[in-house]
Amino acid sequence: VKNYFQHREFSFTLKDDIYIRYQSFNNQSDLEKEMQKMNPYKIDIGAVYSHRPSQHNTVKLGAFQAQEKELVFDIDMTDYDDVRRCCSSADICSKCWTLMTMAIHIIDRALKEDFGFKHRLWVYSGRRGVHCWVCDESVRKLSSAVRSGIVEYLSLVKGGQDVRKKVHLNEKLHPFVRKSINIIKKYFEEYALVDQDILENKESWDKILALVPEAPIHEDLQKNFQKSHNSLQRWEYLKRVASTNQNIKNDKCGPWLEWEIMLQYCFPRLDINVSKGINHLLKSPFSVHPKTGRISVPIDLQKVDQFDPFTVPTISSICHELDVIFTNEKEKEETEAESDVKHRTKDYKKTSLAPYVKVFEQFLENLDKSRKGELLKKSDLQKAF
Repeated sequence: VKNYFQHREFSFTLKDDIYIRYQSFNNQSDLEKEMQKMNPYKIDIGAVYSHRPSQHNTVKLGAFQAQEKELVFDIDMTDYDDVRRCCSSADICSKCWTLMTMAIHIIDRALKEDFGFKHRLWVYSGRRGVHCWVCDESVRKLSSAVRSGIVEYLSLVKGGQDVRKKVHLNEKLHPFVRKSINIIKKYFEEYALVDQDILENKESWDKILALVPEAPIHEDLQKNFQKSHNSLQRWEYLKRVASTNQNIKNDKCGPWLEWEIMLQYCFPRLDINVSKGINHLLKSPFSVHPKTGRISVPIDLQKVDQFDPFTVPTISSICHELDVIFTNEKEKEETEAESDVKHRTKDYKKTSLAPYVKVFEQFLENLDKSRKGELLKKSDLQKAF
């Protein structure tokens, strides 16, 4: 671990999209100085390499290798554009943010229960998505092939823009799929049938009927949907039709038809390339999003449902808070006697960033505890011989 930090790649994006990769620093103070000097718009964190990234040009060809990297996930709202009706591209609102809430619950449950990963940090990207950093020591050393396997396990929605039906289930439901459906069920009615109103009119329900096998069921639904008054009624009817048709031989129907639609509209859509590459870069937590000014803050896993991207501190709101604090403190100093011993609180603790830093510190504390625990185990084993 002694040169872990020195071998870590940092990448800065400067004004006009000038990209500086393979930077590395001796210590925190060097990194701070460089940040103040270069004033980057965006800071990305990469892998830990066999040599110092800043010297990668001096290493003989093929020797400079990425050795360790947290397993990362990137979920971006734009990947859901075919199934959200409120916004598109970079825009988000409270109606579609539920997609991110469901994504965090589904992926985090699987990482924790199915894979046994303990140290998972979820971070708001600052604009329209979330990132996850899995930091367990064993995970950091995983090969690209194993990472691909994990992402593959977590992926159900498959196919590009030209593929209509992106989810295919059969009678044998994997426990991961079943548990994911149970999470979606908690949100589906309010999110999909009320907020997104996915069966509101013919244009929107035709999209869903395109996922239903052809033949009589199709016509039956089309007829009934025209008589029904809202998405809730139409969905209830679809569920009824699907469950009564599950006995027809060779017909791809049954409750899984309803689940396929739920999954296509709500299941997390992961960017596979971000997760499988060991040398892939991902934006640093606490950096400022260049377009929105919002800070990439960690998300408290105990309060995922309460997280609101629109109340996240921005760089300007924090500067304003600090100005107010500074003015108040100056006035206080003038009125107080000199003899008082001053207790200096760190500046960020006085701002709206404080609770988010607390989440991060708690995460680091747990990581540190488990590392010390592992070291103790190792030394005990050595003594046993």
